[in-house]
Amino acid sequence: MIDEEHLKEMNKVMKLLSNPVRVQMLYMLENKSMSVNELSEKLSVEQSVEQSVVSHNLALLREYQLVMAERQGKYNYYQLNDPHILDVINETLEHVDHVIRGKLHGE
Repeated sequence: MIDEEHLKEMNKVMKLLSNPVRVQMLYMLENKSMSVNELSEKLSVEQSVEQSVVSHNLALLREYQLVMAERQGKYNYYQLNDPHILDVINETLEHVDHVIRGKLHGE
C-alpha cells in the first residue's frame, strides 16, 4: 500500500501534469534554458498563451521542483529540474495512444 502522504503529493503532481500548457513547457525546457519571454513567444504562437499565464505556470512547476530558474542579468532562465518527469509523461502518452487506437498493450 502507498502511504497517505505520498498519495496526496502524487495527486498534486498529476494535477500539474493535467495542464497541456505546463506539459508543453516541460518539453520545451528539456534541452534548452528559456526565459519567460521566450516561452511566452513560442506558446503564444502555438496556443495563444499570455506571459502572465506562463509565469504562473512556471511558479507552480518550480514549487514542485520540476523546473528551476537561474538569474542571468535581468532575466530568469528556466530549465528542466527533473528530467524523469518526461518519462512519466511519455509513458502516459504511450498509454493514451493505445486507448485512442483501441489496441491492447503489446500490440
